[in-house]
Amino acid sequence: MKSPACLLLVFLVVGVTACSRGPDPAGQQVTSTEATSEQAADAMDAVDAAAMAADPRLVVVHKNETCGCCHEWVEHLKKNGFRVVVHDVSNLGPVKERVGVPYGMGSCHTAEVGGYFLEGHVPAADIARLLEERPKAKGLTAPGMPIGAPGMEIEGQAAQPYDVHLVTPDGSTSVYAHHGGDG
Repeated sequence: MKSPACLLLVFLVVGVTACSRGPDPAGQQVTSTEATSEQAADAMDAVDAAAMAADPRLVVVHKNETCGCCHEWVEHLKKNGFRVVVHDVSNLGPVKERVGVPYGMGSCHTAEVGGYFLEGHVPAADIARLLEERPKAKGLTAPGMPIGAPGMEIEGQAAQPYDVHLVTPDGSTSVYAHHGGDG
């Protein structure tokens, strides 16, 4: 059984979230929104961390509410067997800083899974490999918004070659996977 403090924390987070946003006009389930206070944000992070610890295929995505390509990336994850919780936020800077996204390696959304961060349009296969191999790292990043990456497919446009980078604990990076092109 959960402790009363834990249940109160969940109630506060859910209560703040439910009061801060109405139903999504597109009929999509909205799991949470930007917290209205620093305490609520910290509580949400704690709830997310507990949920991710219990479910290694749970991806918590932080994105801008109006970003269509982020929505498409979330759908890509779901189609590939990941459970997804979405937090719509107006400022991703604090999230990127908290998880350790290196300067110049950013993209339009930041996610967390299994103790790692995912920055940008990282393919589900790379995420599954990361979770299987469990390297000593902060996470993966697909910098920018490469055409043809999951969520960035554009009809009639050829996919761009792009790299997914592994970010080590010291913030350095190395190519983890290459997509598109010859190599």
